[in-house]
Amino acid sequence: MQDKIALEEHLSTRENGQYWDDAGEAARNGPAYMAEVARRLLDVDDRIATMDRTGIAVSVLSLTSPGVQGIPDPQVAGTVARHTNDTIHDTFVRPHPSRFAFFATVAVQDPDAGALELQRTVTELGAKGALVNGYTDLPNGGVRYLDHPSYEPFWEMAAELGVPVYLHPREPHPSSRGIYDGYGSLVGSAWGFGHETATHAVRLMLSGLFDRHPDLQIVVGHLGEAMPFLLPRLAHRLHKQREGTGLGAAKRTVMEYFTSNFVLTTSGHFDTKALAYTISTIGSDRVLFSADYPYESMDEAATWFDATPLNRNDADRIGRLNAAELLRIPTA
Repeated sequence: MQDKIALEEHLSTRENGQYWDDAGEAARNGPAYMAEVARRLLDVDDRIATMDRTGIAVSVLSLTSPGVQGIPDPQVAGTVARHTNDTIHDTFVRPHPSRFAFFATVAVQDPDAGALELQRTVTELGAKGALVNGYTDLPNGGVRYLDHPSYEPFWEMAAELGVPVYLHPREPHPSSRGIYDGYGSLVGSAWGFGHETATHAVRLMLSGLFDRHPDLQIVVGHLGEAMPFLLPRLAHRLHKQREGTGLGAAKRTVMEYFTSNFVLTTSGHFDTKALAYTISTIGSDRVLFSADYPYESMDEAATWFDATPLNRNDADRIGRLNAAELLRIPTA
């Protein structure tokens, strides 16, 4: 299939290299794998050549995890975010406007400043939304998830601009990693990313965020981090617990939010049965093709997707049309 759009495609910058420690990734995946990933995170020409070979017309780029969410100092994080957005635009998007788009890097350590940076990046640089890498580190050593009331200025701006927010994983916080003791391979993308991100997404559902902003759209990768399978059980149990505590402020069920406020990508989850189940749960109009480059292979992602037994309408929607509509990307 030609003219695919992929939207969980990562890069880095020289500046980001000062703050990003990839030791965990190198330990889990091996140093040779991580060295090649690090090279490709900075590359432009090889990326375009691979897109050409695999039928990917547009890649929507974003700063690799944990990005600025891992910088506790709000002022430093804000400066790095601004520099990152300018660098992505100047290095990738402006020279290749028909091939690259991007999600804004936003430092929500200072929610008001983060909202203004999102506005600047969308209105002046043409960003298609924002990508936030999970929880945000705080100066006191704590962390804060996106359902925290202080982040309302950021959500108000995203809703006002009408742009989606990609909720991307990062490693579970060290305070919750005891369950992985002795099994370090599970901390990252193999398992921990999914558990961490799905729980974060559910927090957003239960917080009342989508009652305040009913049109807000959240993008989640890896076919929804198992939420298509797990949320019906969650909805069932929360209904049973409806007279208990800890239910949040939500006015609707998690399944209602899931099917109206979430879109899912195929990034790094190239399984046809899982795709079929995801479509049956959320609909083909809420599933989007992605690769998760350079952590995953565009060749593998495209070869798998092109061979899936989807009807033409669903293949077109998932491969490019859904993303084009969500992100306002022109199609031929």
